[in-house]
Amino acid sequence: MRPICLWDLQHQDSVFDVCLKPDNSQLVAAVGQKVLVYNTADGNLIQPLKGHKDKVYCVDYAKDGQRFASGSADKCVIIWTSKLDGILKFNHSDAIQCLAYNPITHRLLSCAVTDFGLWGPEEKRVDKTKINSRITCASWTNDGLFMALGLFNGVVSIRSKTGEQKVRIERPDAHNNPIWGIAWNPSHSFTMYGKEEVYDVLVVADWGQKLSFYQLSGKQIGRDIKLGYDPCFIKWFHNGEYIICGGSDKQCSLYSKVGLKLDAIGNEETSWLTCCAVQVNSENIVTGSEEGNIRFYQVSMSTIHGLYKDRYAYRENMTDVIIQNLITNERVRIKCRDAVKKIAVYHQRLAVQLPDKIVIYELYSNEPNDMRYKVKEKIRKKIDCSLIVVTSQNIILCLDKRLQCLTLQGVKVREWDLESQMRYIKVIGGAIGQEGLLVGLRAGQIMKIFVNNPFPILLLKLSVGIRCVDLSASRTKLAAIDEQNTCLVYDLNNKELLFQEPAANSVAWNTEYEDMLCFSGNGYLNIKASNFPVHQQKLNGFVVGFSGSRIFTLKMNAITTIDVPLSAPMYQYVEKKLYLEACNIACLGVTDTDWDVLGQQSLEALDLDTAKKAFIHSQNYPYLELIQNIEDRRKCGETDNLVFLADIYAHKGKFQEAAKLYKKAGQEHRAMSMFSDLRMFDYAKEYIGSGAAADERQLISKQADWAKSSNEPKVAAEMYMAASEYTKAVQIMGEHGWSDMLIRLARKLDKTDQEILNLCGSYLMKMEKYSLAAEVYHKIGDIKSIINLWVKARQWDDAFALAEQHPKYKQDVYIPHAQYLAEADMFEEAQQAYHKAGLVDAAVKVLEQLAFNAVKKNRFCDAGFYFWKLSFQCLDIARDHPEKQREMLNKFHDYQRKAEMYYIYHNIHEYVAKPFTSHMPLTMFNMACYLWHLLQKESPLGISKVYTLYVLAKQSRQLQAYKLARYAYDKLQEMRIPVHLQESISLGSLMIRSKSFHDMEDLQPMCYRCSTTNPILNPKGNQCVNCQQPFVHSFINFEVLPLVEFMIEEDISDEEAVQILNHAIPLKKSEPVDKWKASLEGNSERLVFNDTDEEGQDPFIGRLLSIEQDGNDFKPIVVSRSILKNMTRSEVYVLEWPKPLRFQFFKTLLPDDVSIIKCLFCQKLFHTDDFELKYLQFGYCPFCREKHREG
Repeated sequence: MRPICLWDLQHQDSVFDVCLKPDNSQLVAAVGQKVLVYNTADGNLIQPLKGHKDKVYCVDYAKDGQRFASGSADKCVIIWTSKLDGILKFNHSDAIQCLAYNPITHRLLSCAVTDFGLWGPEEKRVDKTKINSRITCASWTNDGLFMALGLFNGVVSIRSKTGEQKVRIERPDAHNNPIWGIAWNPSHSFTMYGKEEVYDVLVVADWGQKLSFYQLSGKQIGRDIKLGYDPCFIKWFHNGEYIICGGSDKQCSLYSKVGLKLDAIGNEETSWLTCCAVQVNSENIVTGSEEGNIRFYQVSMSTIHGLYKDRYAYRENMTDVIIQNLITNERVRIKCRDAVKKIAVYHQRLAVQLPDKIVIYELYSNEPNDMRYKVKEKIRKKIDCSLIVVTSQNIILCLDKRLQCLTLQGVKVREWDLESQMRYIKVIGGAIGQEGLLVGLRAGQIMKIFVNNPFPILLLKLSVGIRCVDLSASRTKLAAIDEQNTCLVYDLNNKELLFQEPAANSVAWNTEYEDMLCFSGNGYLNIKASNFPVHQQKLNGFVVGFSGSRIFTLKMNAITTIDVPLSAPMYQYVEKKLYLEACNIACLGVTDTDWDVLGQQSLEALDLDTAKKAFIHSQNYPYLELIQNIEDRRKCGETDNLVFLADIYAHKGKFQEAAKLYKKAGQEHRAMSMFSDLRMFDYAKEYIGSGAAADERQLISKQADWAKSSNEPKVAAEMYMAASEYTKAVQIMGEHGWSDMLIRLARKLDKTDQEILNLCGSYLMKMEKYSLAAEVYHKIGDIKSIINLWVKARQWDDAFALAEQHPKYKQDVYIPHAQYLAEADMFEEAQQAYHKAGLVDAAVKVLEQLAFNAVKKNRFCDAGFYFWKLSFQCLDIARDHPEKQREMLNKFHDYQRKAEMYYIYHNIHEYVAKPFTSHMPLTMFNMACYLWHLLQKESPLGISKVYTLYVLAKQSRQLQAYKLARYAYDKLQEMRIPVHLQESISLGSLMIRSKSFHDMEDLQPMCYRCSTTNPILNPKGNQCVNCQQPFVHSFINFEVLPLVEFMIEEDISDEEAVQILNHAIPLKKSEPVDKWKASLEGNSERLVFNDTDEEGQDPFIGRLLSIEQDGNDFKPIVVSRSILKNMTRSEVYVLEWPKPLRFQFFKTLLPDDVSIIKCLFCQKLFHTDDFELKYLQFGYCPFCREKHREG
């Protein structure tokens, strides 16, 4: 720290207070009864201000610089403008003690003995607040929201901007320790003792001779600090990094922000210092004393730092040391908690001189980027020296003309007496304990001193003093800056001056390149390589290091790292064709463009190694491939450098030069090929060699390539045909849709050119010229391509015709046809097409998906139809794949059952969902009964048991089957009923309780085999409870048909049985006879009824009556050939199921009363009248939707 007193003034009266205008142009002082305004530039009095009648105790300037205020013992406060005019005066009840302007709102806080007031520029009155103790000092926070008042009773009162007390700080022994200085830190953040940041820190100085710190909350930070004197003022300095304090010690002292005393500002006064004024962001300090002295100081903080290679250490805030890695820019702080006097750094060592000791630090490890330091030694001596230098084992002290070497423990080892005062000293490295020092003296000598050698070595003797000196990396060259600011470079081997440059103030050799240095001066940075001219660029500061392309410059106490492209030195070496040296310079740091230039220049000189390094750095792969090509050709024995150079010129775009070199080397064909590639066909023709025909054809081909890329495709196609490159010609024609050119070429070509003809056909097919494409494929006999063509054209008839002629391509037609039908939403036709193509799995999958979708969309009739189709698909699979027969037959019966269930449920669902139905109640009743019997075994997706029971209950009640209706309603109570049916079902359940518990006999089905009347619902299913004969229903009204199933003997095949039936001669029916016979026996007459036909009895009826049913198993009726021969064909119904199923045979017992018809496709039986009505309505069978009903 260097305090300079710019001017001082002497007054007869005491100086009670001073303040500075925010722009630092005016000083306002309270001297006696006057307010004096001075010019801060020279200390001249601008104007004395009169208005007070007693001593003026305090003054303060508003932060906006528009006005200031003064307070006096006459109890008055006067507001003055910056033009020194008084604009307002107001009174307090006691003498004014202090004034403070709010930094944001510019309201004035005026404090008297027993009250304080607040006044604003826009306010007409002063708001005053009483207080119970004398106010001695006041300060506002940075944001202007709070004020702190220091009281004579030792209490600190923190109040809001309106004057309301928020915090009261009671201090120990407060009544004996009046507060006499108080100030808020102006910094936005504040860190003490390495702890977290604290905002709004208040420093308090009292006449208990203590310094204290508090937070806005009133919490104390740290401990009280002893001052040793009574303070009269306290101020923050240098943006809150330091504290200025003074009083009874008769001097102004500088403290760190944590209260550590650093130094005194100026000389000691003969009386108390009463006041002080500082500008937060300036270096000016003004003090006032009891004797009337005003002194204006400029305080500058001197730079204390040390540098070795990439480690830079400097002082911050007077007490901290920052170590910076200049390469990584990483920083570490060492808190010394005392004033730092000197710093030195070397390798792993750091030496810091404090007022009473030297502390030596070392790194924790040998890692190059380690930044953790620990204390190694302490030399507890108060040493007065101009500079310190540290090595691995020693501390060197600079004492004017003497150098003193100490161990790290402080023991003196040796001393060197030099001829004159030292101006520069630098550690240049060396072995541990044998390091060397480079010393420049005022008398012009440059010495080299080793710490283990008592004798200095004279390197050079100049005529003027030395300011800076440095050695090159190999220690063979020395650069020095003399007092005339001349940079001198010497060769230490022969002491010869190599060159000198003017206007230099510092110099540094490049640590990574021997023959390069930089120096600074006159605002410029100068870089010099070898004996080449200097390269300059603007730079403010001092050069302190040069490593690779990084230059370290010092400005104030900050080191800046600058990355400087070394392009200029590199080009200087390139101009001299020193490519290896230029490459070494480029490795330190140049741009990619510079690398490219170096690579091209060295490549032209056929320095392939240097060129390869350059292009690797710039990632110029084409040139790297060229170099690799040249190296490979050299390895194969090619040695003609003219050809290599021609290749290089061609890559650089120097085509004419390259062609001349090719011709000179006897490689004309290379020149022709080059110009052809460049589409310079006129130049290429000049270099056509002896093989004219081949070369000309090649040239035509390349011209065609050029025409194609020049957007002249027709010309290109014709040229390709002329060059016999038909493939390229066809590609151009196809891409542009020239079908006429394609067919002409195809007709011209021989059928052996299959590849080209195939290409023609594919392009014609893309153009949808199917007939022309078919002509091309016919020419080469490609049937498969023709089929694919018709398929793509959707000309299915032609495709089917070809498939019939060539069955091996059958799937190539039917599979796309099926896909086409599926895409057109013709799923049933698609399923048939898959079936024809032999893709049974695909056909089944389509049907399953159709059935699933139909169920999801409540199209239950369609779902039944699809399941019927699925069942017959399973029969086809079972017939064609015997190994899957059992599985497929199970699926057949399952799908048949589901087809029936969905077919019936369609009507059930419509009855519930729609308001009207076309079916009679008895029909709905029969359907519900039939479906409920099936639902006992399984419940397919989408079929609601609730709906089924609901219809059954409703129709049963209507048809007086009350027992069944009650059963249905009871079952419904166990189920989850939809909301819209709940009321109807609940009402029906109640109403059915009022009915008798029996069913109408007419509704109970009768078994036509055993004549047993059955209950409406049978737990065993839809069959007779006595003989177990399954009932056969008409599949429209679902009434039980008068049919009895019979089976034929095992030795009779189905076809034979049908044939016998077709040729059978039925028994003649006998005429009706009177079966009552009268007889006379004695006196009595007797009538006898004979019900046995003596002739013409039906053998089937006889077999039917002779079978006795016992047990629970169904015993079918088995007939023989003789019985079959006696049957009437019209009374027998044969269900002719496809293989592998057997036929089913049924005989009607009421042939004259009930007319029955069978569907030939689904094998379902119907009442003839009902079926004909439905057929007329829909045009097909209501179950299978087939259009043929005959038979």
